Amino acid sequence: MNGASESLDLRDRNAVFAALEATTFDVAVIGGGITGAGVARDCAMRGLSVALVEARDFGSGTSSRSSKMIHGGLRYLAQGDLGLVREAASERKAVQAIAPHLAREILFVIPARTAATIAKLRAGLWTFEKLGGVPKSRAHELWSRAELAAKEPALRVDDLSGAVAYPEYLTDDARLTLANVRSAHAHGATVANYARVERILTEGGGLAHRLDVVEALPAAGDRRADVRARVIVNAAGPWVDAVRALEDSAAPKRLALARGIHLVVRHDRLPVAHTIVTPASDRRSVYAVPRGEVTYIGTTDTFHPQAETWPPVTGEDAEYLFGAMAARIAGPRLSASDIVSAWSGVRPLVAQEGKSASDISRKDEVWTGPEGVVSIAGGKLTAYRRMAERVSDMVEERLGRRPSTCRTEAEPLPGGQVDPPSMRRELEALGAAPAEAERLTGLYGAEALEVGVAGPAAEAARAVLHEGALTLEDYWLRRSVRGLFTPDGGQAALEPAARAMAPLLGWSEQRIGEEVAACRAIRTHDMAPFAAKAIA
Repeated sequence: MNGASESLDLRDRNAVFAALEATTFDVAVIGGGITGAGVARDCAMRGLSVALVEARDFGSGTSSRSSKMIHGGLRYLAQGDLGLVREAASERKAVQAIAPHLAREILFVIPARTAATIAKLRAGLWTFEKLGGVPKSRAHELWSRAELAAKEPALRVDDLSGAVAYPEYLTDDARLTLANVRSAHAHGATVANYARVERILTEGGGLAHRLDVVEALPAAGDRRADVRARVIVNAAGPWVDAVRALEDSAAPKRLALARGIHLVVRHDRLPVAHTIVTPASDRRSVYAVPRGEVTYIGTTDTFHPQAETWPPVTGEDAEYLFGAMAARIAGPRLSASDIVSAWSGVRPLVAQEGKSASDISRKDEVWTGPEGVVSIAGGKLTAYRRMAERVSDMVEERLGRRPSTCRTEAEPLPGGQVDPPSMRRELEALGAAPAEAERLTGLYGAEALEVGVAGPAAEAARAVLHEGALTLEDYWLRRSVRGLFTPDGGQAALEPAARAMAPLLGWSEQRIGEEVAACRAIRTHDMAPFAAKAIA
């Protein structure tokens, strides 16, 4: 590392914006989602000087709205996309190695009605395992109908022959993104959230070398920075086309945006022990994923007209997911009154004419604009590190350097030097209940003992002092994910968290109220289709 700490404190906005202007960087990265964070980390680890600017909070777009899975993309095998399957399957190992707390192993269970379907699934999984170098100890299992009924009593099994089960990983996408940002910072990158790019400017030679960046933090004034860089990378996710238009107003759109929603219910209403994969009415696979006191269901895949921070959660999409669950889960059908939280995100897919959102390839693509801006879109969360490697190679070539060796799979991310079972035991010894010990370990890894078991106030203070949080929303939805995965939708955490953040960020009583109200407004928006019955 370059002597910088993994601790990320972005409260001094004058210093943040001064640092953005202090030098001419080798590379400036626009977009603090998982792709931009990965590029910033990789470039910084190669010794390049890096600026990373994000218009809102790190991971606040697609990179906190995924299905939260580090998985091999088995469905892409059926589409014949062997390269994507091979890359994703092997990349699971890298993420698990550098951030074991952010790659929790869980069995994915696919019920099957006929022996022929089971045979087809097993053939696919065998190929999947070969492509990904999966050891025999982690190979898929065949469950009989009786075994499935015993292991997943909430399922209807009368019409089944059995199931196949194979291990995959669950992650916390927002914290994986944050870990990459913190690592980039520790390796010398200058990083800034709430720093929006308004213009891309050219200098001699007609190539883009400057960014006009403005302060986007609510009520923070009118700071600006003139960011100079030899290479500019556009990793703005759903906003890639908008950033491309800053370089070239006539640039044709390259993205096809697709919306995916997820619903969260109490675990006792959907008491699955493993991730259940079951077909919806259109034969797409949907998931039911257990997480502590809740289970989440996802996802949909429909074209969405525009990039937006808070795409709607629709009642129609909810019924689609409810129907898939009703076909396989015993007991009363889920309804709006069971939903405790919900989220929606927009996927930045590379457009392919004539294909549905589900059929569009998840491969990433890279383009160079007329003024030299390098743009990347598409791809999968699982393969973010390899996407970043390819872009970082391009950056070095543009700088006239031979591409360096990528080292991002060798060095743990912040919190990654941990044995999760041991950390859970240590937290339980301090008085944490088993479920809370698992939650803290999954969020913080090796840093969990620094947070302790003091609850929202301690977590929120840490979010400000060490994790770059500047609003209550940053803590509530992305640093702690209490807004998604607690039975009350994180409502009880808002007031104590805001009061812990207030003295650190200079908030008045009025500002505390505004921050709490802003979070409640987000919840109201996401729960709107179910508001009459479901909001806590």
